[in-house]
Amino acid sequence: MTADASFEDGRDAPLNLGAQDVDDIKVLSALVQDSVFPITEMKWSAKQRRFGLLLNRFRWEEGGRVKSSPERVQSLLAFDSVLNVASQGIDRSDPDMVLSLLTVEFEAGEDGAGDMILTLAGDGAIRLKVETIEATLKDVTRPYVAPSKRAPSHPE
Repeated sequence: MTADASFEDGRDAPLNLGAQDVDDIKVLSALVQDSVFPITEMKWSAKQRRFGLLLNRFRWEEGGRVKSSPERVQSLLAFDSVLNVASQGIDRSDPDMVLSLLTVEFEAGEDGAGDMILTLAGDGAIRLKVETIEATLKDVTRPYVAPSKRAPSHPE
């Protein structure tokens, strides 16, 4: 008898996921929660209609696995079919600013279009007006020990 693959079977492999609906976005949001990135690693190409972030992602998928130290990995979070990008609470003139991503959510509009909302720590946000949900998350480096040697925590 054969068994289906489980989540644990893939945990050592780099992530390479796509999102095409609201449920997929919820999964991506959970995986990128507490990612940090320099403001210089955020890019929008109006011509290609693509917005991307190079994140230092906390490896939440490692969950309760016993490790000497929690890990991060560099990951590319990209959104396609982007019509417009707006932000608030971000000082784009400070090239040394590091941002922390808290959530990714989709606010539906008409005919599959809507707004992708990236909520940042400190009351910042990025709004992507999209024609449709079309996102990818891909790990692009090997995992490394989180500089803090701790998992992110949030007061309750």
